[in-house]
Amino acid sequence: MLLMVETASRSQQPSGHHGKAVGISIAAAVGGFLFGFDSSVINGAVDALGSHFQLGSFLSGFVVSIALLGCAVGAWYAGRLADGWGRRNVMLLGSAMFLVSSTGSALAFSVPDLLLWRVIGGLGIGIASVIAPAYISEVAPASGRGALGSLQQLAITVGQLVVLSSNKGLAGAAGGASQELWFGMQAWRWMFLVGVIPALVYGGLALLIPESPRYLVLKGQFEQAAGVLGRVSGESDPEAKVEEIRETLHKEHRSSFADIRGERLGLHPLVWVGIVLAAFQQLVGINAIFYYSTTLWKSVGFSESSSFTTSVITAGINVVMTVVSMLFVDRVGRRRLLSIGSTGMFFSLLMTAVAFSQQKGSGTHVSLPDPYGPVALVGANAFVVFFALSWGPIMWVMLAEMFPNRMRAMALAIGTASNWIFNFLVTFSFEPMTRKVGLSWLYGAFALFALLSFFFVQRKVPETKRRSLEQMTGETYQRPGRTPTAPQ
Repeated sequence: MLLMVETASRSQQPSGHHGKAVGISIAAAVGGFLFGFDSSVINGAVDALGSHFQLGSFLSGFVVSIALLGCAVGAWYAGRLADGWGRRNVMLLGSAMFLVSSTGSALAFSVPDLLLWRVIGGLGIGIASVIAPAYISEVAPASGRGALGSLQQLAITVGQLVVLSSNKGLAGAAGGASQELWFGMQAWRWMFLVGVIPALVYGGLALLIPESPRYLVLKGQFEQAAGVLGRVSGESDPEAKVEEIRETLHKEHRSSFADIRGERLGLHPLVWVGIVLAAFQQLVGINAIFYYSTTLWKSVGFSESSSFTTSVITAGINVVMTVVSMLFVDRVGRRRLLSIGSTGMFFSLLMTAVAFSQQKGSGTHVSLPDPYGPVALVGANAFVVFFALSWGPIMWVMLAEMFPNRMRAMALAIGTASNWIFNFLVTFSFEPMTRKVGLSWLYGAFALFALLSFFFVQRKVPETKRRSLEQMTGETYQRPGRTPTAPQ
């Protein structure tokens, strides 16, 4: 895996530095692993939680999705915390919050305290989801920034794969997620407790990586910033780069709404592009797959064991295709991959919607006659293929690099918070909506959003391939069909 990341990021980068940039980026991206871990740990535990705490459909959906509200709040404040405390210290805060959340969720004795631990974990993950791509974009060279920025999504997918495999193993060892495993604790409690390990790893790695050069410049530590740029980013003239960063940060004493204001509903048009990008990534329904896939496949005839296995296979496909995206993002470009992904997601989601139009039963308790069960399975996994190739990693790359320095912290926070808010809306509404309108209509709605995302990319999304962060200006979005030239 490391070799593939190095290969994807090596182009036009001095050979003595690409390994350091990759290593440091991987360390920062462990925050994405926590994101993926939390998004899928609930997948294997949700049915057991519902049985243990006697949750109805409303509370069950709320337990799954409430962490996402914490994520939105954490993402909103992460940029300002990072500018005040430094990127590394905020990573440590996120690590500590996830550690507390994993332990508390595993030992939860009532619904209220389970909700509390889920929110605390959400705050930590929201912080990590902003800091990881921001930090990577600030230490990575322009020629390899797309691949290294995609590490955030790769870490998310690896986290999902690891936790789904862990859930399957724990449930299998106990004879079911609700059964006791070790020390009188049910398997679902151990599913949460496993999260302590990546939380500790993330905190440890945060202590080992250097501070972001742009943060060091912001704090007037110019020599240290030049040292990081020379050692990690491979800058041939780090002092000149420090001066360039100083000039772009001249107006950015502290990120505020003034930096992102504009004439379109009060916000700069480029900020709206980021918000809509983040919204579309969730509105195509990816987390309907990863939060509820085990429950979903059980509902169409799979055993609990087979449902866990199918979910693990889906997560594995997600990892592989994210790596493929990393290999091509700096060659093919962001816009082209997004367009390919939108097209593929539309047709695969449409296939899944057609399959579920033949369902017997209602809500999530449905069955599919032959051959529609396999058709639904193929459609759902084809959707994951196209999502992982495009919208999964590239949305994070774009949010981290498309904004000018003066607005990046605030705009990235707003974009990421909107991603979490739409994540919450999709996740919270999925189970109730399956009972009201059915899976066919839901997947049809996801297909419609995939189609709309294609036209949005064509009209509004700029190409940022091979441009340094200091070359980004608020005007680059005006001609999204072309790669803008650097400002004079």
